Amino acid sequence: MASSRDQALSLLAAANNHGDLAVKLSSLRQARDILLAIDPALASELLPYLAELQSSPEALVRKSLAETIEELGLKMLEHSCVLMPVLLAFLRDVDSMVAKQSIISGTKIFCRVLEEMTVQLNIRGKIERWLEDMWLSMLKFRENIVTTAMEPGCISTRLLALKFLERYVLLFTPDNNELGKPLPEGGQVFNVSRLSGSHSIIDPVLLMSEAGMILDYLLDMLSMASGLPGCLAIAVINW
Repeated sequence: MASSRDQALSLLAAANNHGDLAVKLSSLRQARDILLAIDPALASELLPYLAELQSSPEALVRKSLAETIEELGLKMLEHSCVLMPVLLAFLRDVDSMVAKQSIISGTKIFCRVLEEMTVQLNIRGKIERWLEDMWLSMLKFRENIVTTAMEPGCISTRLLALKFLERYVLLFTPDNNELGKPLPEGGQVFNVSRLSGSHSIIDPVLLMSEAGMILDYLLDMLSMASGLPGCLAIAVINW
C-alpha cells in the first residue's frame, strides 16, 4: 500500500507541475485509478493533494478534476467532504466547461448524499457527523446553483443549473408512486416521501417548502419565456 501511496503522490505532483498538458491529464487519470483501487481510508489521506489541482491554469485539468471528484465521491462518500469546496468553487469557474462539469458531478453527489441520509435516518434514526457535513456542503451547492440559474451568464451553464432545479423540485415533491422504484444501477429513487422522520439538519417540511419556492421561480421564468434566449425559453417551457 505504501508503494501505491507514493505512486499516487508522484502522479498528483506531475498532474500539478508538469509542463505538458497531456502528461498532466494522463497523470491525473492514473492517480484517480489508484485512489479508487486502494482502501478508502488510505485514499482519504491523499485527497488534500488532489484538491491542490483546483488552481491548475488549464481548464481541461480542472474539468478532469471535477470528474475525478465525482467518481471518488460516489465510491467513498464518507471521506469526500474535503473535496466539496473545490466543486463549489468550480461552479464559478471562468471556463464554462469546468462550471458545467461541476454541476453535473455535484448533482450526482447531491442525490447520493440524499440516498445515504435516508438510509441512516430511516434505519438508524440518526445521521453520522460526516454525512451532516456533506449535506451542509450540498446545501451550499444548491444555493450556488440557484444563483447561477438566476444570473445572466453562459446559456449552456444556466441550462444545466435549471435542470438541477427541476430535479430538486421532483426530489422534494411528495410522490408515493416513486417509493422503491429501482434505478438502472440497482439503487433507489430518492423522494422526500421516503423520509420517515426529521432531523436537525434535514426537515422534510422545510425542504418541500423550498422546492415549492423554486417551482414558483421556474413558473415566473415561464411567464417571461418570450424574453429569454431561444434555447433557454424552450427548456423552461419543456420543464
